[in-house]
Amino acid sequence: MKNLVILGSTGSIGANTLQLVADFPDRFRVLGLTAGGNNDRLFAQIRRFRPRVVALADEAAADRLRRQCRPRRDSRQAHVEILSGMEGLVRVATLNEADTVVSAIVGSAGLVPTLEAIRARKTIALANKEPLVMAGSLIREEARRQGSVILPVDSEHSAIFQSMSGQRPGDVRRLILTASGGPLLDLPLAKRRTIKPAQALKHPTWQMGTKITIDSATLMNKGLEVIEARWLFDIPSERIDVVIHRQSIVHSMVEYQDSSVIAQMGLPDMRGPLAYALNYPERMPLGLPSLDLTRVKTLTFEAPNLKRFPCLGYAYEALKAGGTLPAVLNAANEVAVRGFLQGRIGFDDIARLIRRTMDGHVPLPLSGLEDVLEADRWAREKTLKMIESKA
Repeated sequence: MKNLVILGSTGSIGANTLQLVADFPDRFRVLGLTAGGNNDRLFAQIRRFRPRVVALADEAAADRLRRQCRPRRDSRQAHVEILSGMEGLVRVATLNEADTVVSAIVGSAGLVPTLEAIRARKTIALANKEPLVMAGSLIREEARRQGSVILPVDSEHSAIFQSMSGQRPGDVRRLILTASGGPLLDLPLAKRRTIKPAQALKHPTWQMGTKITIDSATLMNKGLEVIEARWLFDIPSERIDVVIHRQSIVHSMVEYQDSSVIAQMGLPDMRGPLAYALNYPERMPLGLPSLDLTRVKTLTFEAPNLKRFPCLGYAYEALKAGGTLPAVLNAANEVAVRGFLQGRIGFDDIARLIRRTMDGHVPLPLSGLEDVLEADRWAREKTLKMIESKA
């Protein structure tokens, strides 16, 4: 039996992980959970899965949860230690008895807990892109030093991981990441200025959280995945390509030196790659429907248009520049996406704000975590000031 910690248990990946725990109680046990501020959902998870320790990033939410979890006659009420803040998140991420840490916190908030879990020599089931985007070289080196294994949960990186199984890394010619193109792929450029959040959140094939869905609409999500793939698989950016694949059946591909291409296919359902990471190297009977290619009939692929999707180009640029620029890219994107969802800026403003923030930054080499956090702080402050000035 594997002992799990789930960082970000109230999000979509966290909820899917807990469903797998419920479906396979003989394989997994939950020791710790963390969330941002959704204490009601976390309270329900505590009652069902009875973790030993939980943490909320928000102190006020943690206080409310402590009141909810006071001992009562309800026999299902279990004792749980409730922590808060970054210190609490790190405590949960580094629990001694935990075997695997599912890193599913949305955004840059997952960086420090994930890095500390690596330092504690945990196996990391990585669904949170941002740690590798912001500090890929630091995390890769720390994982090597500690002997910590990082298993990808993103469907694209899981597909690459599976397609490289049994192959020699030196034989890889390039990685090919697939992208659905999101909900706005065919929308005329002239109409993008009037896009509302509700339109941008209607993803055609995947059910995801709000931030990642907007990232899919701008294709920034794929740009972040390019950066993540560079550090997961030690492949330089010029050998990582992106293609639009509307059907979301081919999750990604690997081309080898002899021009052979190995692809991993399946229906768009995150339970597959998540279960593979949690139970690696064994596969689990998930009861999912089989892929019927006679019903799919057609698989199409097309090159992304960087005029339509400039954020993808910005991600390649940040990766090539290296140092602190990827952290700046990520922070500017997070702030801009939040501004769009709040109705403070337009959809096209997301890319414009990222561009202006990147242009105002001089990349510095990464000597430690402090460099990453300072670049993140600077970029958030600059992007937010531009939003406020625009408003």
